[in-house]
Order: sequence, then structure tokens, then C-alpha cells
Amino acid sequence: MKTKVINIVLVHGAFADGSGWKPLYDILKKKGYNVKVVGNSNFGLEEDAKTTATVLDRLDGPAILVGHSYGGAIITKAGMSEKVAGLVYVAAFAPDAGETLGALVATFAPDPERGILPPENGFVWYDKAKFHKGFCADIPIDLAEFMADAQVPVSAGSFGYVNTEPAWKHKPSWYCVAMEDHTISTDSERLWAKRMNAKTTEIKGSHVLFISQPEKVAAVIEDAAKNSLN
Repeated sequence: MKTKVINIVLVHGAFADGSGWKPLYDILKKKGYNVKVVGNSNFGLEEDAKTTATVLDRLDGPAILVGHSYGGAIITKAGMSEKVAGLVYVAAFAPDAGETLGALVATFAPDPERGILPPENGFVWYDKAKFHKGFCADIPIDLAEFMADAQVPVSAGSFGYVNTEPAWKHKPSWYCVAMEDHTISTDSERLWAKRMNAKTTEIKGSHVLFISQPEKVAAVIEDAAKNSLN
């Protein structure tokens, strides 16, 4: 008989906060999962990984660790915890040892809709004028405007952090590729998923497909919960 993981931990990315997980959170809660949302600061990978670790440490039993965008780098580090049974990447970075996010971004094909701005006072912001089309084109414009004004910038230092041994080399992994992503290159997402040997699902949606397509992302997380321990 298969054992299902009950704990799900959601880690947001740059230019966002934990509230974006609400539609997905509601779906998983109704299915009986114990869901926790990490409120990481985006101040740096080391600090954000530690924040995630504190949430994992409080859980009773194993967890599926889910990361969106920059949150993928966080779960790649924090996922080494013995509490983590499996990893789910949602349009997310999945760095290998020795890689930096800055170097990975530099490999992206040019995209006129992408709005990642140069560092300002040690932080990186997303251009409000490009936020809707570049970050979240498939959600209502009024919600996109609110998200742009509520965005949480990410420390510029996070892009220079040299990543250590990745958890995806040690834990079963799943990857949701955003087929209409203008913030992270879709081709990069496919490449990372392939080198991770992740079970990959391509979903027609923007960079925030966990908001626009929560049912489809929830199905991937459920698959991970049902199969990580078996």
C-alpha cells in the first residue's frame, strides 16, 4: 500500500509574497493536506533557506517542498532537510552546484516583455509597466496592478550566490513548465527539468501559473505527495 505525504510547504519567489499561493492552498486544504506557506524575506538565499528550514522543522512527518521562480533556488538548498520527501518546481530556478542565478539569467533568450530591472540600492525590482504582460499576463489586470504595487524585491546578492549541492540530486523531483513564461525562459525550464530527471508537466500559462492554473499545479503536487515515498 502506498504512503501519501500529508505535509505541503509552499515557497514564494521574487517580486511576490505568500498570498499568491491562496488559490492553490485552498485546493490542497480541501483535499486534506496540511499546507504551510513560507514567508521568506527575499533578503538572500542563505537566509531564505533558513526560514524555510524553520517551517520544515516544525512539521510532524515528511513534506513535499514546492518552490516558485526564485523559490526554486531556495528549495534546492533547503530541500536537503531530512523532512523533505520530494520537490516540486513551479516555473522555478533549479541551480546546480557552483552555479549562480545571475549566470542562469544571462543565458535566457531576449524577451521584450521581461521586466527584471537592474539592481537599485542592493535590491532587484520588476518594472511595473511590464508587470502584467511579463509576469502574469493570464490573470486580471487589476490583480496584476495590486501585485506590482505589493511586490517584494529580491536581494541583488541572491543572484551572485554560488549554489551548493542541490537537493534535486537526492530527492525525487517534479517540474511544472510554464509554456507562456516571459520572466524565466521556457526553454531554460525544460532544460533544468531534464537534467534533474524530474517528472515534467507542461502547463499553458504565465510565470504565475500557480495562480492562473491552480488545479493543474495542485495535481502535480498531489502526484508528488502520493509517489515520493514509494
